[in-house]
Parts: sequence; C-alpha cells; structure tokens
Amino acid sequence: MEFLYEYGLFLAKVVTFVLAIVIIIGVAAASAMKQKHKKGELEITDLSEQIEDTQRDINHQLLSKEALKAEEKSAKEDEKAKAKAAKKSGEREEDSKARMFVLDFKGSIDAKEVASLREEVSAVLAVAKPEDEVFVRLESGGGMVHGYGLASSQLDRIRQKAIPLTVSVDKVAASGGYMMACVANQIISAPFAILGSIGVIAQLPNFNKILKKNDIEFEQLTAGEFKRTLTMFGENTDKGREKFIEELEETHQLFKDFVTEHRPSLNISEVATGEHWFGTKALSLGLVDAIQTSDDYIFEAAKDKKVVAIKYVTKKGLAEKFGKAASLSFDAVVNKVWQSNRQFPS
Repeated sequence: MEFLYEYGLFLAKVVTFVLAIVIIIGVAAASAMKQKHKKGELEITDLSEQIEDTQRDINHQLLSKEALKAEEKSAKEDEKAKAKAAKKSGEREEDSKARMFVLDFKGSIDAKEVASLREEVSAVLAVAKPEDEVFVRLESGGGMVHGYGLASSQLDRIRQKAIPLTVSVDKVAASGGYMMACVANQIISAPFAILGSIGVIAQLPNFNKILKKNDIEFEQLTAGEFKRTLTMFGENTDKGREKFIEELEETHQLFKDFVTEHRPSLNISEVATGEHWFGTKALSLGLVDAIQTSDDYIFEAAKDKKVVAIKYVTKKGLAEKFGKAASLSFDAVVNKVWQSNRQFPS
C-alpha cells in the first residue's frame, strides 16, 4: 500500500508538471497569434551626455579639490557663454547645436537588418536639418544582392535629402557591405578593417552523379529556356553554365556602375577585381577617405555637436520571450553538466 501511495503521489506530480508546461505553451502560442503584427519602438541614447558623465566621473577620481573646482568653474563659464550666444540668436543652446545621429548596421547574409534600418532612417529624416550629420557604424561581409541593394537605397535616402552622411568601418565592409559604404559622403576606416571585395560569387553543389550511381531519377520541368540554368540535382549543361556566368557578369557590372556613381574618383578597373584590402591600403586606393575609428570620430564630434544614437527595436512577444528563457535555461543546464563532467575526482 505504501508503494502504491508513493507511486500515486509521483504520478500526480508528473501530471501536474506536464499540465503546467502545456498551459504555458498554450498561452505563449495564443499570445504569438495575437502579436503577429507586432510593432517596434525607437531607442534614443544621448551619447554626448554619456561622454560628459564619463569625463566628470574620471575627473572626480583623479583631480584634487582645487583642480576640480577650477575645472567646474571653467565649465560653468563656457556654458554661460554658449547660453548667451544662443540667446542672442533667439534659440536655446540645445536647439542651436548641430546634431549627429548615430546608426548601427551589422549585416547578415540576407541583410534582414534593413527592416530596422529603414525605420531608423525615416525617423532621422523626419527631424534632421542640413547642418546635422548621420553617422553609420557599418559591419558586414556582404550577402544577397537584392538585400544589400535595398540597404544601400536606404542610406541613399539620406544623401538625397542633402544631409551629410559618414560611414565608419571598424571591422569589415566587403562586397554588399562596401556597396552600402560607398553611398556616404565620407568613409572612415580603422587601420586593419577589411574593405572592397567588389565582385559577385555564386556556388552550389551538384548531386547528379550520386543520384545516377544509386539509380535515382530526377526530373525538373520548366517553361522558358533559361528558367533554370544550374541545378543541384539535374545534369548541368555548358549552355546553362554560360548563361549563369552571363548573369553573374551582368550583376558585377551593375555593382561597378553603382560604386562609380558614388565614388567617381575611383579607378574601378583596379578595385573591382573581387579582392579586399586592409584600411591603410584601401586609403591609398581611394576606397576610403580617412583612417580613424568610430570611437575617435564620435568623441571629436561630441565637442561641437549633440550626438544621439538611434536604434529601432522590435517588441518581442510572450512566445519569443518564453522561448528565449527556455533556451537560456537549457543552455545553463547543459553547461553545468559539461563543467561537472570536466572536474577531476579529488
């Protein structure tokens, strides 16, 4: 009887646990259905204020009381002078300052990040003035032509409104990444950043011989001679290869024309070979305009401009939050087990 009692208690616990999981999943799924058309929101960070706070904290730690008082007195005098000048012009000091809007783009193969970029660009263009500046911290090794074509067009919207656009490359802007960068009025690069790769590549495996070896037939029906040029499972023809290469060359020419349009001083035949270069060499080739990190550029700009970072963040639904939490919990358990297995017995 005691065994049956304990077994029944154990079974009740299991059933309760399973029901709880089912209810949570059901609620999450229902929430996901309701939030199919979820919206995002803009996050605005005052980078000028962050820089000032950092400088103030360091001064408090390093300067003597006398030096700190002198520093604060000098800062107050500067603020009064700026406020006086702004008053004469009939504007508040903050309103009279030019602004720099900082955007971040870290691109994937399909450039899906363009969805957020278009929202950020639209928000900036709604308030930006000709004396302002847009600064894009770009990092991408390239990817799909249509995705990066759209991303480049988003940056071109800024140029079309006559707002100065600067692109900074701290790590890499190659292929589609450079297609985006070349739109800017100015490109700056870290010394060892990778730039260029103005070329087009396509590759795919072909399993036709394996299928034939195993007596597996593959049929592909098309309407139109070149509806499909190369295929993964069918037998590719020389005619199909020639057409495919023709399409690659056409895309490459469009790429070269785009770069030439935005950076006419470039020797396009020299740089459109598909090669990539480090920042210092890219400077000598004309791919970039200056060697400088994004941090240095922002720090210098903050002396005269109001610098703010704009980021469009998509709101996560309950299902996504639950999934992420479950994933993190699972990873934590796996890591804990892995770490315990690595311990040597004492």
